[in-house]
Amino acid sequence: MAWNEPGGGKQHDPWSGGGRRGGGGNGGNGGGGGNNQGPPDLDEALKKFQDKLNGMLGGGRGKRGGDGGGNKGGGKPRNTFALPGLLVVVALAIWAATGFYLVDQSERGVVLRFGEYQEVVTPGLHWNPPLIDDVRMVNVTRVRSLTQTQSMLTRDENIVEVEISAQYQVASPRDFVLNVRSPELSIENALDSALRHVVGGTDMIDILTSGREILGSSVSSRLQSYLDSYGTGISLQTINIESTSAPQPVIDAFDDVIRAREDRQRTINEGMAYANAIIPAAQGQAQRLIEQGQGYRESVVAEAQGQANRFNSLLGEYQTSPQVMRERLYLDAISEVFGKTNKVLIDVSDSSPLMYLPLDQLRSGSSGQGGQRSSESSSDDIDPQVIERLRQQQQGGSGSSNSGIRREGRQ
Repeated sequence: MAWNEPGGGKQHDPWSGGGRRGGGGNGGNGGGGGNNQGPPDLDEALKKFQDKLNGMLGGGRGKRGGDGGGNKGGGKPRNTFALPGLLVVVALAIWAATGFYLVDQSERGVVLRFGEYQEVVTPGLHWNPPLIDDVRMVNVTRVRSLTQTQSMLTRDENIVEVEISAQYQVASPRDFVLNVRSPELSIENALDSALRHVVGGTDMIDILTSGREILGSSVSSRLQSYLDSYGTGISLQTINIESTSAPQPVIDAFDDVIRAREDRQRTINEGMAYANAIIPAAQGQAQRLIEQGQGYRESVVAEAQGQANRFNSLLGEYQTSPQVMRERLYLDAISEVFGKTNKVLIDVSDSSPLMYLPLDQLRSGSSGQGGQRSSESSSDDIDPQVIERLRQQQQGGSGSSNSGIRREGRQ
């Protein structure tokens, strides 16, 4: 028979080491009950826990004895507030446990107590009483984007299609949560209003060509002023004008206008490049002519001053020795005049032999080296009349005994 089979007179627990459990309420330990070294009985432990729980709740079960029955009225009187109190304690523990929450690094928590603003919590672990405080998380690092495509009227009463995009972040979590019911819808309406206001004050050709950068900056400043006046707590990052185009029926004509403007600008750039190349060259040439004129002026002035000084010096010498200065001036004049001709003049007398030096060949040789005079001169170039006149002047002169060669052309 098994050790725990019902109906057995003596039941031995295999872990109790020979102890037995009787069928009465006071089950005794037989023989070696004091030497129980086995593990605890799970059924016995469960029964003890139930008895303690019943005791706390005020109701005790009758003891199971050897008489096979229990005294129903032998337990403690039941406490009617014990079970509700236990349930309240458990509910409070659950309520307190649900009050813990974690705020991410990129978020901020806006705490509302019964709908009233309390504070903005920073990243980390926090606790707020559930059902009393409401914590709304707001991401303050994510860049949100918005894109719109609108057709609107310009200042010159033309219709253009503008595609614009905006990037923004939450700057004030409190204002973002409390001041505006729908911040995303508010920024869409504000963007549309700012864009229409700026486009309505601009000509169509400027919007389609060179005015797109100015259009974007104007819309950005006006939109930020709108958001600040609304108190949305939103900070704009960038405004981009994605595209601007004319209505489809006239798009070809506007493309021609744009190409003509581009050709005009290219021609202007080419003219500016040519002007930048010509003007410095002309300025340099003008400066060179100015410097040459100044140099010529200085040389003429210096030459005139030198001639004046020379004349003054000659005047002093002439006043000292007039005859000598006349002779010197005469010789200088004759040398200057005959020095530029290839003829040789010889003054001879009747009693003196004529000595001919090939001065014309010597001079023609020296001039041939410089490339200035011809070498074809000969003694036949001497004019006989000049020779005869010089001879008569010598005979009728002072009777000087000087003969032979008197003068010759000098350089």
